[in-house]
Amino acid sequence: MSDHRYAAHLAGADAVDAAAVAGVEAGRSRALSAAALLFVPGDRPERFDKAVAGSDLAILDLEAAVTDEAKGPARENIRAWLEAGGVAAVRVNVPDSDEHALDLAALRGAPGVVAVVVPLAENVEALDLVAEQVGAPVIALVESALGVDRARELAFADAVVRLAFGSIDYSLDVDAVESRESLLFARSTLVVASRVAGIAAPIDTVTTDVSPDGPVVSDAAHARGLGFSGKLCIHPAQVAAVRAAFRPAPDEIAWATKVLAAAPSGGAVKVDGHMVDAPVLERARRVLARATPDTPAATDIGGGAR
Repeated sequence: MSDHRYAAHLAGADAVDAAAVAGVEAGRSRALSAAALLFVPGDRPERFDKAVAGSDLAILDLEAAVTDEAKGPARENIRAWLEAGGVAAVRVNVPDSDEHALDLAALRGAPGVVAVVVPLAENVEALDLVAEQVGAPVIALVESALGVDRARELAFADAVVRLAFGSIDYSLDVDAVESRESLLFARSTLVVASRVAGIAAPIDTVTTDVSPDGPVVSDAAHARGLGFSGKLCIHPAQVAAVRAAFRPAPDEIAWATKVLAAAPSGGAVKVDGHMVDAPVLERARRVLARATPDTPAATDIGGGAR
């Protein structure tokens, strides 16, 4: 959603004071830069505040984590929590479903929605409709072959501020065994589409193994290496590992600091025997931006055509 439409929505909302607007805007900034995004079922309102406090961005879920029977109460829980001052993203049900329409009706005009996560994102018009009805930007969750094929179109949509990958449904759709090799094309497609569109780098899929010694650390590092900027989490225990994977290691920070100090004017120099020119300097800047994720540089790394 464009900035002016989003600001108009906030300005026109009933009983929204300056502090509330500031809180939502801060939350929207987190939606662009969050590394660890934590799902919490919409029918578990006692977990909402904990999820917000324990992650970079909480996603209140109306879709996969909620049974059909609990979706109505989940909508009521989320609406009440938002009206009480809560700030979070919300995942709605798939477009063109009856549940999706009910979700949008429940969220229409609700304060505190910083982004709407739309599953099975394939159609730009459907995403634009979500943004218009809810008054919040969209994180497009790509979960199908068609979604991957249209990734660039989705990334350029006015409503979309970030893409996310859903590997479980994607693997089912293309009848592939879920592995790093089979998912490489889809992941790389989302990274390139985001870059070309000039939006924040995409968010990687969940790791379903939530055991303490599970693969989330390796999975997050793999995603970061491909160009992702965050990862979806399904358990609070995963948050710290994901945050660590998307932040530079101390030796990377030391390297970046040394490189930038050695070439303050941007010219080519040698650092530890290696030639440092403009691309290396830019990489060093990005390392330091990721070390301080709330800075504008960290959220504007996309910088493409949009």
